[in-house]
Amino acid sequence: MAAAVYDTIDSGGTLIAEAGTGTGKTFAYLVPALLAGGKVLLSTGTKPLQDQLFRKDLPAVLDALRINAATALLKGRANYVCLHRMARAETEGLLPSREDVVHLRSVVRFAATTSTGDRAELAGVPENAAIWPLVTSTRDNCLGAECPRFGECFVYKARREAQAADIVVVNHHLFMADLAFRDDSIRDFLPTVNTVILDEAHQLPSTAADFFGASLSLAQLLEAGRDTRALGLARAPDGASWITLTSHFERAVRDLRLALGSVGLAIGSRTPLERIERRGELQPAFDELDAACAELVRALEINRGRDAELDLLIARVVELRRELSDWSNALKRPTGDEDGGEFDEESIEDNAPSVRWISVSTHGAQFNQTPLAPGKALARARESQPQAWILTSATLTAAGRFDHYLAEIGIERASTARWNSPFDFPRQALLYLPQSMPSPYDVRFAEKVAEAAWPLVRANGGRAFLLCTTLRAVDKVAERLRQLMALDDQQLLLLVQGTSTRRALIEAFRGSGNAVLVGSISFWEGIDIRGDALSLVVIDKLPFAPPDDPVVEAKIRYLRRSGRNPFNEYQLPEAIMLIKQGVGRLIRDETDRGVLMILDERVLTKPYGKVVLSSLPPFARTRSEAEAVEFLTRRRAG
Repeated sequence: MAAAVYDTIDSGGTLIAEAGTGTGKTFAYLVPALLAGGKVLLSTGTKPLQDQLFRKDLPAVLDALRINAATALLKGRANYVCLHRMARAETEGLLPSREDVVHLRSVVRFAATTSTGDRAELAGVPENAAIWPLVTSTRDNCLGAECPRFGECFVYKARREAQAADIVVVNHHLFMADLAFRDDSIRDFLPTVNTVILDEAHQLPSTAADFFGASLSLAQLLEAGRDTRALGLARAPDGASWITLTSHFERAVRDLRLALGSVGLAIGSRTPLERIERRGELQPAFDELDAACAELVRALEINRGRDAELDLLIARVVELRRELSDWSNALKRPTGDEDGGEFDEESIEDNAPSVRWISVSTHGAQFNQTPLAPGKALARARESQPQAWILTSATLTAAGRFDHYLAEIGIERASTARWNSPFDFPRQALLYLPQSMPSPYDVRFAEKVAEAAWPLVRANGGRAFLLCTTLRAVDKVAERLRQLMALDDQQLLLLVQGTSTRRALIEAFRGSGNAVLVGSISFWEGIDIRGDALSLVVIDKLPFAPPDDPVVEAKIRYLRRSGRNPFNEYQLPEAIMLIKQGVGRLIRDETDRGVLMILDERVLTKPYGKVVLSSLPPFARTRSEAEAVEFLTRRRAG
């Protein structure tokens, strides 16, 4: 793999490389990239992986090669304390709770001693603490060079270091943000490099869809209202009746949320625009909100020039009103076609239709426009850059073919290569396909999953992941497991998604020695647990995306209209790539041993099941519960 990476860098081409677990993928791209010289951009899927690459893997390779190179870690601006907004939060004294006050004091102490301002270094304040939006900046509210604390700014310090560094480590969200905003009035903030390496590249299509799409949330609107009240009172107290104006605006935002519920959009729903019944009933709420937003704009415009932050806020509120108007106009357009759906003709990408949909939460909602072929924009970005690109992951193929992934990312002129895992899978792992499982559509399927898995969980003393395809299944499986543990008087630690943060659950699993973790899709990838801590992985169903998901549904129609087969070209390959991620949690080292249990009968009864099984590592197979239990028992004894 290293030779292929070096050749690609030398030619300035594109390499798409699937490298199985244990191949040394990270070192196989780091070594040739560092030896080739020039500036290198490394992007990976998550911030924890980004930290590992920067703090562990990269220093180890640099030391081994005795290369002296400047390195930099760069994250999105929301990861850094904003000194200006922190000071404003201190002086305004508008924090709603005692906990927020305590957290603010911790942030202030941290800001006085840190050299980076990276919030990941402050363990005492939770990731989801309410204080973070008040002490960090966004693209919309950052003052840039106009900020009175610009010379001390952690964000711009990190960016300056990145521009000067030989090797810069980022994550995919930041990489895509740079591509998406490259043509904006705000200059791109990633340095020009010779080589781009995109690890965990299977995530790129979904990340691209986020950044080349568009969204508007009620939370954004409420935040703009709060900022208008705070800034207006602080910088132009005589400029308008700020409390009255913003109260009217916030009430209109909440009325829109209520209107969404009144037309049948339930909490947790994801609904395409054309499927909203009585959508004309939403128009009064949109009109009321537009009027309230217009009042804010007029009041702010009167005070233009009094304060740089107020001027920035004006542009922000004007843009929010424009986006609201866009959605209001979309609601007025006729719906439906012969297939019962619609695409947005005013595409956000050239020659790539998009779908509009609304997601609703307990107190909020988000309006989304998602491109159905985000790879077109990604391909244009690639073609505009005279540099080498290396895209790599353990899961880029389905049945050994790159066809689906190539179609998703849109990059045509690319070399592809695969390197299989060196592990002895037939000896190290057993694939158990139980007999007599009900259909995955059976109402009691989740309970049966728990009951079928329990003999193996018990024999293994926990040390198991139960991976489900839905949150509803997580709750049902966990509840039945809890009952079975009580009946058998087994004192295992049951960890369930939703009861704590993902990081906390994983750390608890690592430290317990007898844990059972039940989780959905977010636990299928990005987790590296080696040795005896994890030796049983149970997968309830083939992870097909819900066909009624608005983006999936629209993409199926889009492919069908293009004369293509949505199931074979999209749904099945996507499911295969995801199940390969789940399976990959089991064997992480040459000394690992374990059982993979798949409870979906379709892998044996449907023609496509053979394609799924052929895409998995060559584990030994059994349909015998006793044999699976014996494998686990033998592993524990030996």
